[in-house]
Amino acid sequence: MRCGKPVRREETEYCSDCEKTKFTYDRGKSLYLHQEPVSRAIYQFKFHNKRIYGEYFAEEMAKEYSRQIRKWEITEIVPVPLHPKKRKKRGYNQAEILACELGKILNIPVNSRCIYRVENTTPQKELNDKERRRNLRRAFAIDPEWEPGGNVLIIDDIYTTGSTIDAMSRLLKKKGTPKVYFLTVSIGQGN
Repeated sequence: MRCGKPVRREETEYCSDCEKTKFTYDRGKSLYLHQEPVSRAIYQFKFHNKRIYGEYFAEEMAKEYSRQIRKWEITEIVPVPLHPKKRKKRGYNQAEILACELGKILNIPVNSRCIYRVENTTPQKELNDKERRRNLRRAFAIDPEWEPGGNVLIIDDIYTTGSTIDAMSRLLKKKGTPKVYFLTVSIGQGN
């Protein structure tokens, strides 16, 4: 009901992460479960310069969720930022590519500068839930000049435990954003 992870029993409303953690974001959706062949495609997109995959994923997001995004009354799309060192090494930010493509399709402005990464954190995939939250505690900062214009949609490639989305949501809400939603290409398996 909150993050969109599948659950094993129909009568279960929340996955185990959402049951035990009070997230700041309001709700989110993902296109696919994080399993083959999607996980391989994301890996190629993220680490092997297959930027064209961003167009495909954004088109699929728009097809699947444009009605939901309109219902959420999104006024701005914000991609999860990379630390400048990671961005320089990779040459691009895959979340920003997704956000820009989706923004073009849905005619919603994208803001890649309101939240930025201030710490070059350990990759989240190498950490457990508690370590992920601690890792991101001071990872992001928000532009003091930025003013929220309404509800925000955060875009990322993978949702695992929600730590990244939640860290960004906390900053956005502290600044006065009424509601924060997210959309990712894939999501962990749930329970």
